[in-house]
Amino acid sequence: MKCDLIVGIQWGDEGKGKIVDLMAQNYDVVCRYQGGHNAGHTIVVGDKTLALHLIPSGVLNPNAINIIGNGVVISPEALIEEMQQFGGLVGRLFISDKAHMILEYHILIDQARERLRGAKAIGTTGRGIGPAYGSKIERSGHRIGELRDTQKLAHSLVEYFETYKAIFEAMDIKIPNFDEMKSTLDVYAKALSPYIEDTTSLVWKSLDEEKRVLLEGAQGTLLDIDHGTYPFVTSSSTISAGACIGLGLSPKDIGNVTGIVKAYCTRVGNGPFPTEDLGNDGKILGKNGHEFGTTTGRPRRCGWFDAVAVKYASRINGCDQLSLMKLDVLDGFDKVKICTAYEIEGKRVETLPQSLENIKPIYEEFDGWNGSRGVDKYEDLPQNAKDYVKKIEEVTGTKVGLISTGPDRSETIIL
Repeated sequence: MKCDLIVGIQWGDEGKGKIVDLMAQNYDVVCRYQGGHNAGHTIVVGDKTLALHLIPSGVLNPNAINIIGNGVVISPEALIEEMQQFGGLVGRLFISDKAHMILEYHILIDQARERLRGAKAIGTTGRGIGPAYGSKIERSGHRIGELRDTQKLAHSLVEYFETYKAIFEAMDIKIPNFDEMKSTLDVYAKALSPYIEDTTSLVWKSLDEEKRVLLEGAQGTLLDIDHGTYPFVTSSSTISAGACIGLGLSPKDIGNVTGIVKAYCTRVGNGPFPTEDLGNDGKILGKNGHEFGTTTGRPRRCGWFDAVAVKYASRINGCDQLSLMKLDVLDGFDKVKICTAYEIEGKRVETLPQSLENIKPIYEEFDGWNGSRGVDKYEDLPQNAKDYVKKIEEVTGTKVGLISTGPDRSETIIL
């Protein structure tokens, strides 16, 4: 057996939650492989709306096992709070003992750095993600498996604080004493210890037993630490290859890859956004699409579909198909646009450059439509909407295998 994978193809917020929830009904194991609680999936089931930040979206399938992999950075406090909305998860949720923890000082460092950057701030969520990954890379971080011995972990943290005392004091960050640290860690250990596991072996065992395994990432390809719009990116590898590192899989373990894209484009935070529409169309997209961050509540910047970026992202992820989300948000526009190339210093460019600054998008314009909301059969879509989908397939070189026409599971076209 191979693992199927769902990956965001834009700057995140593409609607992965709905698709993972929809697909997870047919899988035995659902795994999250990177990111932290700076990400979020919004899932609508009937009249109930859930926001997930760390727990895999398969939690809504009562028969699925859910795994948080080693590539995720975990705020114990945030995870404990999120778990409370589901009741008993023992036996259904497993946390990698190798996943690194986000502790309070990571959050304080993150917020302090953004303040110091001022106008040059990256636009992080301030949840400690970057500093936690930084601690991991510089080998001063702590894994969640260390909660098995809170006495030893508390001593290690106190030593770390003493070593970098001058830096913490300069940032006006309070240094906890041993008793304070031990008390906090004991709370984390009591709540999370029943879920801590060698998840790499668990995923391997699932594949050996021919169970169906689904992998989900957070954020999107254009926020990848290596291949995104650096430095306005997240701190982990968001692309499909990151699943191998974040769960302990080999490339041969990856099966079908589904890329999730919106029928338009959004971005949260700072950084380049070539197709951003600062006029009335952008405002309408934001209003009709309810474009506010699941985690932060920040309004998302909105613009037209960037086929150049999606073609790049589809190739780097090895996408077998695209899931086109929120097509219904485009209902009511007289004209809709697709960016099919860039103009850079007077030249036409059809590949994604290293820098997206000073780029002029080259658009193809299409007649708009009405009546796509809630449609669940392709033949019932307005012809102009079909033409729009076909153009996306043509320019990106990737077939569209699913179209979402609303937030509910039933408002989906399977091609």
